[in-house]
Amino acid sequence: MRTAVLGAGSWGTTFAKVVGDAGNPVTVWARRDEVAREITEKGTNSAYLGDIPLGHNVSAQTDAAAALADSDVVVLAVPAQSLRDNLEAVAASLPPEAVIVSLMKGIERTTGKRMSEVIAESTGHDPSRIAVVSGPNLAKEIAQEQPTATVVAAPDVRTAEIVAELSANSYFRPYTNTDVVGVELGGAVKNVIALAVGMCDGQGLGDNSKASIITRGLAETTRLALAMGAEAHTLSGLAGLGDLVATCASPLSRNRSFGGLLGTGLTVEEAAERTKQVAEGVKSASAVLAIGEANGVELPITQAVSAVIDGRLRVDELGPLLLARKRKHEVPVR
Repeated sequence: MRTAVLGAGSWGTTFAKVVGDAGNPVTVWARRDEVAREITEKGTNSAYLGDIPLGHNVSAQTDAAAALADSDVVVLAVPAQSLRDNLEAVAASLPPEAVIVSLMKGIERTTGKRMSEVIAESTGHDPSRIAVVSGPNLAKEIAQEQPTATVVAAPDVRTAEIVAELSANSYFRPYTNTDVVGVELGGAVKNVIALAVGMCDGQGLGDNSKASIITRGLAETTRLALAMGAEAHTLSGLAGLGDLVATCASPLSRNRSFGGLLGTGLTVEEAAERTKQVAEGVKSASAVLAIGEANGVELPITQAVSAVIDGRLRVDELGPLLLARKRKHEVPVR
């Protein structure tokens, strides 16, 4: 199947390699000429993946229309907050029968919509032909061909199966799911929880503190997802617990690393200057909090993280604030 990947960052390029290694031709759309040339001529994307070879099935274009032409599958790997603008720019070139795949893990700040909702609204595409990929997806490990399992979710299981078959190879194992809400919320909220874990790291706190944040973060994510119609088993699977653990524990995690800088006392602006980027959880935190309020779901970790990001709470007040909450009996979220 012919596949186009819009976005030549670490995850977009890695997913292109995954699909190429499964035996499918892939064209990556890159904004910069030098990136497109390197992918096509050298088979690498050194800015993000070093000298890891991408394989002979992967090439690149700077012309989005040319990259999209005659594609059976279109994969979107652009920043979540710029998705709508990117889609409006290429909408006329999207093949109407193509399956659209979202690799993004965020919530649109201005609308509170999930990425699949933004795609359907912006393009008019049939929602049953839109899939999302989530799970423990640390790009560099996958690019290094370390064994990885993931989840492909779509309202129509046949669409999920198309994407699973497209990407399944010797090191990448996709499972299918029809709980799009649960999969997308698991991917978005875990970024906020990872910021909190990073803040613990930055303050020099130990594993007990971080394990507590991860565990209560999973409960917080599950409460919100269930209130929005998700299924509980999704949040205890790869797209929930699996993604949360990987993002909170790995030094490769952008959100955990960014949270670590905030934990040392840096502002968001100072941390962004240090890393030359802003983690997705920083941009999605306020949107996640608004969704929780709209659905009557209390999100104490998200609320605290959002307050740190906005400068309303000192990072060293985050832990005491959470511990000061009213004690209660621990029960499973159902």
